[in-house]
Amino acid sequence: MEYRQIRVTGGQGNTPGRFATSLRGLAVDAQGQLYAAGDAGITVFDQAGSVKRRWATSRPPLSVAVAGDGAVYAGEERQIEIFDGAGKLVNTWRDDALLGRVTAIGFVKDGVLAGDAADRAIRHFDRGGKFRNTIGKDNPVHGLLIPNGVVDFAVDAHGVIHAANPGKHRVERYLPGGELLGHIGRFHGTDPAGFGGCCNPTNVAVRDRIYVTEKAGPRAKVYDFDGTLQAVIASAPFDPNCKNMSVAVDGRGVVYVADTVKLAIFAFRPVTL
Repeated sequence: MEYRQIRVTGGQGNTPGRFATSLRGLAVDAQGQLYAAGDAGITVFDQAGSVKRRWATSRPPLSVAVAGDGAVYAGEERQIEIFDGAGKLVNTWRDDALLGRVTAIGFVKDGVLAGDAADRAIRHFDRGGKFRNTIGKDNPVHGLLIPNGVVDFAVDAHGVIHAANPGKHRVERYLPGGELLGHIGRFHGTDPAGFGGCCNPTNVAVRDRIYVTEKAGPRAKVYDFDGTLQAVIASAPFDPNCKNMSVAVDGRGVVYVADTVKLAIFAFRPVTL
């Protein structure tokens, strides 16, 4: 399996479509539009990389996700803001204890998941914002090991949560009720199939496969669901100092990776052999 870089979107700057100080989260919707959480708002790009719209959030966004009904969720410090597809604010969930630092958001059949980096865990709410349970703390260290300061996860088509646990060099699988099903990944300093350094992978996306990003040095990779490495998508384009590179995948198989230093979004397409 092989990937080719097809586009670079964004970059540092103050003009529309660029980011002045931060680029923290990516998501794609059912139409293939790309949503980026950066600076003090959400920017939406079409499949060609052109800006469609942008709106401000009340606090700097740390993550972004798009629900099946088109609602856009922005994770922030101590809250989640919910917008309609045009960027109009429709609701805000606030909770200092359960939403300390929301660095990832996802959806299960009848619920919303929020990665709380302040407590190193994933919160499970119903669609109205009522708390159900916490995921990822039922272990000897009482949470995910995240030296990088970010909880990141993705939900597959069966409603299984795939959470990066970088301190353990693996991606763990959970049910929404909190049950740990298993994991993929192992430590290895040189084999690209493994995860090296103190704490990798940092970020994860799921569609037909499991997509991850790493730091020191930064790279993007793809695995099958059994944990077999399918490809190193890329490493050379990324700034060597970037970490916590959000990753998203659209329905065409295009992989988007956020370079947190260059403040650019790199797009990679699988090559048909």
